Amino acid sequence: MKYSVDQTLCQEILLTEEPQEILFSLFKRFKERAAIVTSGQLSGMVLIHLAAENGLPFRVCTLDTLRLFPETYNFLEQVESRYGIQIEQVQPDPKEVREMVAQHGEFLFFDSKAKQEHCCNIRKVRPMQRLLETLDVWITGLRRDQSDARKQLRKAEIISSATHPVLKTNPLIQWTTDDVWEFVRKNEIPVNPLLEADPQGHYYESIGCIICTTPIKPGEPKRAGRWRWQNGASASENADTEENNKECGLHYSI
Repeated sequence: MKYSVDQTLCQEILLTEEPQEILFSLFKRFKERAAIVTSGQLSGMVLIHLAAENGLPFRVCTLDTLRLFPETYNFLEQVESRYGIQIEQVQPDPKEVREMVAQHGEFLFFDSKAKQEHCCNIRKVRPMQRLLETLDVWITGLRRDQSDARKQLRKAEIISSATHPVLKTNPLIQWTTDDVWEFVRKNEIPVNPLLEADPQGHYYESIGCIICTTPIKPGEPKRAGRWRWQNGASASENADTEENNKECGLHYSI
């Protein structure tokens, strides 16, 4: 039986409280047409753990921009070993990357916000668009407490791929950072070492490409570590809002 992605399904997910129940329902119905898409950060790891506990086969994908931290590549192998899964690494089109670098240089993201967004589009957004052609359900670890831009997120919504509707759902949308860390520690879930604080309290709140992501210090906005050279407005009264609104476009252009 082929299940439909429609407003009835969307409403069902909106009314389902438990993240694990959402995962069980979606993977049981849609099988390989549903996937957790994660960079291996805390929320994504919680979803993988919950899905594994359900005992159903489940699909996990990650966007390999070809510029991830060595720690991230090693960590993804650790996750595969722990849960007995194979994480699909979705990469950008080599031709598109070559053309971008030839036209703008390898470090174009330093030049302007527009070029940073262009780089993210080539390395993340377009690969995600191609991945969506193989999915009916896109499961993310987005949470409302992660940034100002994410406060208005819905637990479920229907988006459009190039050819068909896709249910995008954020089962942990109401979880806080403390909730996530408590669950991770209680269940001894693997953690990317970059997310652990150093003795001075510096840590990665989010992990993306190796140059475009830096640690944040205590008291900084959660997205301050992304494209830190764009923090020139940090002296303004709106700095916190501006830094918390930093996005690569992955979740707002699809």
